[in-house]
Amino acid sequence: MATPHNLYIHVPFCASKCNYCAFHSTACAPDWEKYADGIIRDIEYWAKRMPFQIPGSGCASPGMTPVPTIFFGGGTPSLMPVSIFVRIMDAVRANFDVAAGTEVTLESNPGTLNAARLSEFIAAGVNRLSIGVQSLDNEVLKFLGRRHSAQDARELIRYAQSAGIRVSGDFIYGLPGQTVRDVRKMCRDILELGLSHASLYELSIEPGTPFAKREIKVPADEVMAEMYQAIGEGFLPRYEISNYAAPGSECRHNQNIWAGQPYIGIGPSAAGRILIDGNWYEQDNPKNISDWMKTLPGHYAATPLMEGNTRAVEKIITGLRTTRGVELTDDVRSVIDWEFINSNPEYFLLTTTPSSANADATPSQCEGELTFVSVSNKGILILDSLLTNVIK
Repeated sequence: MATPHNLYIHVPFCASKCNYCAFHSTACAPDWEKYADGIIRDIEYWAKRMPFQIPGSGCASPGMTPVPTIFFGGGTPSLMPVSIFVRIMDAVRANFDVAAGTEVTLESNPGTLNAARLSEFIAAGVNRLSIGVQSLDNEVLKFLGRRHSAQDARELIRYAQSAGIRVSGDFIYGLPGQTVRDVRKMCRDILELGLSHASLYELSIEPGTPFAKREIKVPADEVMAEMYQAIGEGFLPRYEISNYAAPGSECRHNQNIWAGQPYIGIGPSAAGRILIDGNWYEQDNPKNISDWMKTLPGHYAATPLMEGNTRAVEKIITGLRTTRGVELTDDVRSVIDWEFINSNPEYFLLTTTPSSANADATPSQCEGELTFVSVSNKGILILDSLLTNVIK
């Protein structure tokens, strides 16, 4: 059968732009029907481009590509009319093999969903809601340029929890004047909400954002490091550099992408890594919505082939962000600087095959066949520096 591909569908519309946001989104009143037409056009195109192997035939023919996960990101996908979401999901199901247990995530902002609208999204297929909470302090929310209140966030979390779907919350730390004590309190407040998944992002001042123009200053690197370490004290287990979850509550879509699985990007500015006949293709859709609407879907004949070690390097970069680490496939092994790893054992963990008595050993202790490389708690604090050295 065809190689499974995860789907990322970008919804670039927001009610307003936040002061820190550098993602591709626009604050406007969109033509939702026209947007859906473009999304469905791309879905149908990519479904036809995926080869399907007929068992025993030795040849490929059109067929249904399995989709392990579907992620609606933004922007603010929860602004979408439910009827538009239904149109898009119907197109996905008509063109791809969507199993009953496929994870379907909808990114959302408090204030855009009430219990009734959320129920309609769930009936249409959403089984995981990612909520852009950012803070439970109204003054902080105002500083960030958010439109919702802390009460709005709590209400949406309760709606989703009572509906029985998986719920995640996004939060920001490292604001001007914030202390380690403030971060510890934020973590306690998150746990009190009953969230089993949370993404905690360090505030970064990106060029062109309102914060950059105001020359906002964040805490010193040393303080940021202390804040990061404080998050790991009595909080949800970390499974990626900025993501924490109770066992079984991890985001499967992100896990698949970080592990190097192929994915198709649908919509303006959406990226993708597509695997066809053993070759990787890099997908980078036009960012401008008008350009995207006028451009035929990025078919692989016109999409740059990822030459040489490009994809292996990407798998190392994303894999080392996770506690699982990067799987040591042949392509990954060939671009790792083993001399650097062995010279810095305090920063790395090497996992061997289950039959080894030294599983999860440090490099100097390791024996047997290696299967994964990950970074230690000490290494995660200097990951950017390690990445520049661990890749040949």
